[in-house]
Amino acid sequence: MSEEPDDRAKLHFTVPDRLRLRRAVPSLSEILIGGLVWALWMSLSAWHALWLREHDATFHLQGVLYLYALGGFIAWPFALSAARYVAQDRAVETRFAAFLVCLVVATVATTGFLFCLDYRMFYSQWHAAAGSRMWFFQFIVTSVSAFYQFLVLGLRLYLPLGAIALVLASLWLARDGERR
Repeated sequence: MSEEPDDRAKLHFTVPDRLRLRRAVPSLSEILIGGLVWALWMSLSAWHALWLREHDATFHLQGVLYLYALGGFIAWPFALSAARYVAQDRAVETRFAAFLVCLVVATVATTGFLFCLDYRMFYSQWHAAAGSRMWFFQFIVTSVSAFYQFLVLGLRLYLPLGAIALVLASLWLARDGERR
């Protein structure tokens, strides 16, 4: 048996990491156009999920839609860069999986983080003085609780339209990677 790595592994390790990183960074137009489209889909997904559950009459609807749109817009360039970096010079199936995972993780993490910030701002009025030991404990517990609440209640707002948008975007980006 040969000790030589296969040709695909050679190609992967011959490209310097700086070049791989440079190739992974999206252009400004990709960030703005893709981010706006992704933000619109995430906001539309949240609205549709609330509408299906007949919760669209809530007076917080505009805030929820802004939260999901902003989370999607901020997550887009990070997900795009990470997936491109991981999936460069790989098969289309690998690129699809990379875009799928990176879009899910970045979108959920970013939107959850924004939810945590809003949650924390509301509850901070009852917390101890900033910088104290008790404040640090309250900050950690409130943030973890907020993110857990987002995972339990907020993830379902991505269904069903968010899942469809995720698969379509991942397919399009994976196919687009062949031309890059």
